[in-house]
Amino acid sequence: MNSILKALRRCLEDAARRNPAEVLFFSGGLDTSILAALAPSIPAIHVCLEDGGEDLPYAERWARELGLSLTVRKISVEEALDALPEVIRIRRTFDPALPNDLALYFAFAEARYLGFVQAMTGDGADELFAGYSFMFDLDLASYIPWLAGRMRFSASEIGDWFGVNVSQPYLDPAVVDLALTIPPELKVREENGVRIGKWILRKAFEGDLPPYLCWQSKRPIEVGSGFSRLREVVTAMLREEDWTAPVRFFSCDQPYYYRLYRQVVGEIPPPGPEERECPYCGGGMPLDAHHCRVCGYSTRPPGGSGQKGETI
Repeated sequence: MNSILKALRRCLEDAARRNPAEVLFFSGGLDTSILAALAPSIPAIHVCLEDGGEDLPYAERWARELGLSLTVRKISVEEALDALPEVIRIRRTFDPALPNDLALYFAFAEARYLGFVQAMTGDGADELFAGYSFMFDLDLASYIPWLAGRMRFSASEIGDWFGVNVSQPYLDPAVVDLALTIPPELKVREENGVRIGKWILRKAFEGDLPPYLCWQSKRPIEVGSGFSRLREVVTAMLREEDWTAPVRFFSCDQPYYYRLYRQVVGEIPPPGPEERECPYCGGGMPLDAHHCRVCGYSTRPPGGSGQKGETI
């Protein structure tokens, strides 16, 4: 196992050098904390809803300990609601995971405002190293390779919208290739009596990160950033007719996103020749897909609203 730990550490160090950036989108979670340790000379941006989320104390503490230049951008509820139509226009979706995209949208907006055109993200670590709890009981030996060939991240679309290039060290081909050779039992494993994901990644950087970061539990993006509070806000803004839409909803706030989708995008595109119909919204899904990009329907166990990526 020592050889795997050394190889993983060296591979990520090299990937960070091969995928440089001018700024790091820094949540304070494990994945971006590792990147901050590997590239401490670049400044960082942390985005949260006005009163802060669960991630903010972690981000501020690690930034102080690293001497990292950290910009904290706190977003008001009004700003978040105003930005929702544009995020839906960019992503062309009414997926209930939109609060995650909002946090990313404001990170890119802040990066652009500060003059940065190359941003680093922690995309891919959860998918490749089994960071989501729903993965713990799957056949990871087949699921992760399947996922690695199909995952996509909203950072690419939102970054293009703002003219900011995205650097993703965890998605470096060498890191992906190495991750696919690591046995599943080294990705999900017990530590101090707790079953935990990304075990091998944590172990590889155990000497670089303090325990409060290295062995912290996984927090969904919207919880860590505080954007989950928007769900209550938009649910309170629903009208009775929102629930009569010709689609099936699977979260209490989704009818609001659908209303905005109809306003800024329009009709749901029907299935194409090589697609099947989504049973929830009627949109097109690739024949072998498990996820509808338009409404967020998934035949796989949900990764929780903290899932950064999606599959095609």
